[in-house]
Amino acid sequence: MTALTLSTSAAPGLRADAIVIGVAKGAKGPVVAPGAEAVDNAYDGKLAGVLETLGASGAEGELTKLPAPAGFKSALVIAVGLGPVPDDGTGYGAEALRRAAGVAARTLGGAKKAAFALPVEDAAAVGAIAEGVLLGAYSFDVYKDNGSTAKAKADKAPLAEATLLGGKPRDAAHKAALARATAVSEELNRARDLINTPPNDLTPAAFAAIAQRAAKEHGLKIQVLDDKALAKDGYGGILGVGGGSAATPRLVKLSYTSPGADKHLAFVGKGITYDSGGISLKPAGHNETMKCDMSGAAAVFAAVVSAARLGLEVNVTGWLALAENMPSGSAVRPGDVLRMYSGKTVEVLNTDAEGRLVLADALWAASAENPDAIVDVATLTGAMMLALGSRTFGIMANDDAFRSAIHEAAEEVGEPAWPMPLPEHLRKGMDSPTADIANMGERMGGGLVAGLFLREFVGEGITWAHLDIAGPAFNEGGAFGYTPKGGTGSAVRTLVRLAELTAEGDLG
Repeated sequence: MTALTLSTSAAPGLRADAIVIGVAKGAKGPVVAPGAEAVDNAYDGKLAGVLETLGASGAEGELTKLPAPAGFKSALVIAVGLGPVPDDGTGYGAEALRRAAGVAARTLGGAKKAAFALPVEDAAAVGAIAEGVLLGAYSFDVYKDNGSTAKAKADKAPLAEATLLGGKPRDAAHKAALARATAVSEELNRARDLINTPPNDLTPAAFAAIAQRAAKEHGLKIQVLDDKALAKDGYGGILGVGGGSAATPRLVKLSYTSPGADKHLAFVGKGITYDSGGISLKPAGHNETMKCDMSGAAAVFAAVVSAARLGLEVNVTGWLALAENMPSGSAVRPGDVLRMYSGKTVEVLNTDAEGRLVLADALWAASAENPDAIVDVATLTGAMMLALGSRTFGIMANDDAFRSAIHEAAEEVGEPAWPMPLPEHLRKGMDSPTADIANMGERMGGGLVAGLFLREFVGEGITWAHLDIAGPAFNEGGAFGYTPKGGTGSAVRTLVRLAELTAEGDLG
């Protein structure tokens, strides 16, 4: 993980491999952003013109390299685009800073130290830049041979150290913002590691063991139910989905308790460590990335640990519903009926609609503790990707105000999301002549049907929301901003922000 420091030093005298500055898109060309005054002065105030000559416009994500001016102790200046110049006087937004820092950090792989001279107006800007650096510098190369020499390995390593210029090392708010960004980013990157880990190494039991180690490290309570315990207690959904695999399922309960808290949030995560589709086998071309089907559980895990590291005054319980969905002689079949933990029966019409089955059991278990609210997170439906694309997750809820609050929290932390309805007329499509409910309904609006199914397993009177992160959880395209290729850690920051708002009394 990249080491972060705050500094009020001037850019010219700072020893670093590169100095990162911001450039914005103005009406008449690029505009050098605040924070880079010393660099601009060294170019006799003509840095914007130099950048324009080199083809820079200030567009978001654009990156331009140029030699550092004479007298600088850094050899390189990296100008990164912030997007349009703010025209409302509010300064550069947190997400613009986060993305710019992320682009630069990704480019600086192999560097020992960089100085970030981006606009720092307040502690929020410090936190945003720090997050961008830490998330942008992420790499997952555990399974790669990065070369036999020390130099080859160093060239592939993430940026080792970043100094945030304009950040005040003795300012309490700045230090707190840096500490928060570090804790959340480290846990989000751990979620990315879990998502990227191949399914032959990340089985349900292996995931549970990682959670146990984290619980010990951060003083969390943990309970792990293996297949025997699940059978004893009647968790028919998790057992049904995991029944076809030699890697037996687990249900993990991870609890953070704050001594002064009077609010309790429950987060429930879908943790299908590999999804073949089961007997309803996925077609060729749809299996290769299915190690990411545990992204919801990874997000929940990271959020609970983050809450503990931040010492939030709210009780947070995470439920990780872990199973591997495989076809075999013991796998659940289309037409089978499962008796769920709630006692309801479900006719399985499609074994590839398995995520809702494991979540249903975990939702009922979470409901038994009567929390103030439950939020489940899952890579649940391809239908949500069709509706919202690959960068936006959907939000469904049984309470409109709660859905809106989650949407606002997601937008605040830079995670694109969109509120989705739960149309009552779609519920009838899940009526079953054999069981209480079927796990499939109408094809059109499939993401909403899945949400309606989950709602059936939320305890009466409990506020609940469902986040379908199927689109943004795994990036199959090129890296952008602070988002890498592969696992993204989608929804971690939204869950953490929800916990913070609850602790502050600003969420109901």
